Amino acid sequence: MKHCHRPTLILLTLALLAFQPVISQDIEYDNCTSIVVGRLASADGSTMTSHTCDSGTDRTWINVVPRMKHTPGSECSIILDPKRTKSPNDPEAIVAGTIPQAPETWAYINTAYPVMNEHQLAIGETTFGGKRELRSDAGLLDCPELYRLALERATTCREAIHVIDELTKQYGYNDVGECFTFADPNETWHFEILGPGKGNVGAVWAAVRIPDDEVGVSANASRIRQLNLDDPDNYLASDNIFSLAEELGLWDPSGKEPFEFCYVYADRRSMLCRRREWRVLSLVAPTLRLDPNGENFPLSVKPEKKLTVKDVLAMFRDYYQDTPYDMTSSLTIVNRRGETVKSDMANPFMNSDTRSLLKVPSERTIACSRATYVQVTQSRNWLPNPIGGIVWLGYDNPVLTPHTPFYCGINEMPDSYRVDGRAKYRRDCAWWAFRQVSQLCNLRFQPMSREVESVWQEIENQAFENQKSFEEEILKLYQKNPDAVAGKLTNYSREIAEKAVDRYWKLAEELWSKYTNTF
Repeated sequence: MKHCHRPTLILLTLALLAFQPVISQDIEYDNCTSIVVGRLASADGSTMTSHTCDSGTDRTWINVVPRMKHTPGSECSIILDPKRTKSPNDPEAIVAGTIPQAPETWAYINTAYPVMNEHQLAIGETTFGGKRELRSDAGLLDCPELYRLALERATTCREAIHVIDELTKQYGYNDVGECFTFADPNETWHFEILGPGKGNVGAVWAAVRIPDDEVGVSANASRIRQLNLDDPDNYLASDNIFSLAEELGLWDPSGKEPFEFCYVYADRRSMLCRRREWRVLSLVAPTLRLDPNGENFPLSVKPEKKLTVKDVLAMFRDYYQDTPYDMTSSLTIVNRRGETVKSDMANPFMNSDTRSLLKVPSERTIACSRATYVQVTQSRNWLPNPIGGIVWLGYDNPVLTPHTPFYCGINEMPDSYRVDGRAKYRRDCAWWAFRQVSQLCNLRFQPMSREVESVWQEIENQAFENQKSFEEEILKLYQKNPDAVAGKLTNYSREIAEKAVDRYWKLAEELWSKYTNTF
């Protein structure tokens, strides 16, 4: 029997580990990142918000919910844990209760966490947990349902905050601490909400407007510190913001410590969260020289160059390259020419077993291999709503996938985007086209990811290059016949997305043939 050489054994072990489920040893709340861009901080004057849905368990379907009028006295069903539903109209969804329906609800792009409505109001999200004693068992509404209700009933960020305040006062919030990053065509807001404590109906929340010329970030940690409630143009809060903290013994108004929302109701302990905050703000404003081990950073900063959607997507593809926190930096080999080079197997998305085998310290990078989807939205006040609002959306790991445009004026998603593939592999599910490619790249990440990058760059770049001419054409049509726009927007968005899906099914076959034959 021939013995396997050690390098070969390690490579075979890594290949097997690559296809094992990712087992996270991180803290409970490290599942999202959101970057928000004020209109004067963007290159074209659009506001932006974003969300990486990194939980690894949320469903993969996406659909468009139309605008609807409702009869007086009708009820709105509140779904228990809607992000786990198997389809838009899942017959197994559990109705937790009902509330009075609004006379009219707006159209919106809907998924695990609804994204953007027909008025260009968009929401990003990250979970920060907060202190356990704040979790209510008496409230009706959780985070995804508040998302949905805000997009159905509001047209601006401020309106959305008001809707959430009124609904939670009456029906209560039952979820853990959440950050919503709102964007409408004119403003961006950072909003944080928690429950009012066991047995109580209500919520406690605070909101800070992101200055028009700044960029903010949320990464699963509460970020709001002191509030100037004498300035309602820039700071808002629930009526119980101070009284609840005093009632629960979380803050003493007669003490020496100032009221800081993030410390009173949550904490800032997690380096998994703070390091992502540091990285985003440092990429936006490198001359600030922020401390990567710091505890607190500015809620938002002025970018040293105005940002495009491409710039924001680049941040979501970041895994701390060229920093001491890049998990691939130590994974080197000496090649046949005697040069020390990065191993083909060096992978920033190793699971815990592989990291342990190679003795690589774990980092929670901005890019995440367990992403269900990543969205970056644009809201633009100089265009009609159906054309002005765009969701740039990509399934699975952002490092290895293209992001294509879906206008908020579309009336349906591609068929394959409306299929849930979380439970098992499905050829009719778009998510699996991208998921299959990203998982194959675990075989030999360095060369394979470069091949994949050339494919997604071609898809993405073409979408960006065509955007201006398409919008000029569609704007002329809107001025003549607004009712004809929805179909054109839908066909355009669907065509780009469907071509990307088809290309990725083919790409998986190419990668499988090439690299399994040479591995």
